[in-house]
Amino acid sequence: MGKPKKKKAINPIEGIKYTICGEWFPDVYPALRSLKWSRGDEDPLDTEMRLFCSCTRRAFNRLLEDRSREELKKEGQGTFGLNSRFCDDAILKAKEVAESQKQLLALEIEETAKKLARAKRKLDRAEKDLARANKVGDTVKVGKAKRTVRGRKMRVKDLSDKLAALQAHKENGTMPEVVFGGRSLWKRVCKGKASREEWKNARQDRLYARGDETKGGNLNLRMSRRNGEFSLSVTISHLSERKGTDSKDRPIMTRAPRVTGKLWLPEKHRQKALMLLLSRTPYSVELIKGRDGRYRAHITFTVTAPETVTSPNRGYLGMDTNPDGVALASVSYTGQPEPWPEGFTVPYPKALHKFDGEFQVTVHPNGFLYIKIPELAYSRGYRRTYLIGVLAKVVVDIAKTLGKPLAVENLDFGKDRLDTKRKFNRMAANFPFRKIIEAVTRRAFREGVGVKPVWPAHTSTIGYWKYMQRYGIIIHHAAALVTARRAIGFKE
Repeated sequence: MGKPKKKKAINPIEGIKYTICGEWFPDVYPALRSLKWSRGDEDPLDTEMRLFCSCTRRAFNRLLEDRSREELKKEGQGTFGLNSRFCDDAILKAKEVAESQKQLLALEIEETAKKLARAKRKLDRAEKDLARANKVGDTVKVGKAKRTVRGRKMRVKDLSDKLAALQAHKENGTMPEVVFGGRSLWKRVCKGKASREEWKNARQDRLYARGDETKGGNLNLRMSRRNGEFSLSVTISHLSERKGTDSKDRPIMTRAPRVTGKLWLPEKHRQKALMLLLSRTPYSVELIKGRDGRYRAHITFTVTAPETVTSPNRGYLGMDTNPDGVALASVSYTGQPEPWPEGFTVPYPKALHKFDGEFQVTVHPNGFLYIKIPELAYSRGYRRTYLIGVLAKVVVDIAKTLGKPLAVENLDFGKDRLDTKRKFNRMAANFPFRKIIEAVTRRAFREGVGVKPVWPAHTSTIGYWKYMQRYGIIIHHAAALVTARRAIGFKE
């Protein structure tokens, strides 16, 4: 495999997506219940969510039959009682699922082919080991080699069958079955480890509405601010009734009632949300009901990318990513480590206060530092995501202070790398490299900091032999130095 072409620094020049995640507390519900659409004791909001998710699943299946959007939109209004906007948004979500599955199919074929080639090589080596053991006559090695060969043959057969099935989907223009609600949860239901009620809730847990500039932001899921507090109102479209038709024979509906409630937003996002409302910029809202019964609102809008505040002429801030943190190296345009400026300090995150040593920084005066967050190596999903966000903010703030773009390694920990080596699989699966890089890149985009991914091969090896002893640093600092030098254009 040849060395890929160098990538230029990523500096956004167009608008970028910005998402605010808040929590919604509905408190005012319409008194009316629909005898036609509601089931049991569910409230109107749950009914609207169930109808929207059902419309999304139906639209997905009909899109596979090449049905038109207008046709699906008209059917959705009659079948599920939703207004035209909700139906259109359900079709959009279904189309996104279908497009993502087509892209994942090509990626899955590529990864499975790589796994199969690797498994065949391992089988070939195992068969050679068996032949040598038979030649020597060592019964213990023969037995062990036979078990290995049998396991490798089963692995090759499973991957061959999987690859054939995926290629058949590609040739026929189809895709693997999509399980709305989650395949893993469905398997747990089949094994009796999860209830059917939990399965139903996972399939009817969200509402989505796109923004519209002509409607002052968003018509179906509208955000507002009154008396210093944000609120969110949700249109319950299935409670709207038909009262006639217009000149073009389109139905005229009564005004749909709304469910309203307080919307809590993180303090750091409230000013941006206020400016969003004042400018009447369109925004999309996805309302998700969690397993704990709480409602999370994801508000997405487009913001203008800030001007770039970093310059490659000053050098690069190299970053080496590790399971428990990152190593940074400040490198000048000459490719040599540059000492930290006078008065330089690493900002300590205000929200980290669980225990001593939660956020550790080791600064070397010659331009190197290591940020260690021990919990990254073993913390669970939400906690790890939060810690990665904190780490990304600190790294980007350092780069912004120095005026240098970031140089990061373009490592690959895709599923094709995962094979029969349990130790490597566990390390690769737990290593949050991709999340760290993505979080740093997103933060850098918003702050106007340039990011340049570089070819990662042998950065640690080169750093060990060339720079580790010269500068008296650890291997991770040396790798960060090599990464920054590659971004500048030096060849080791």
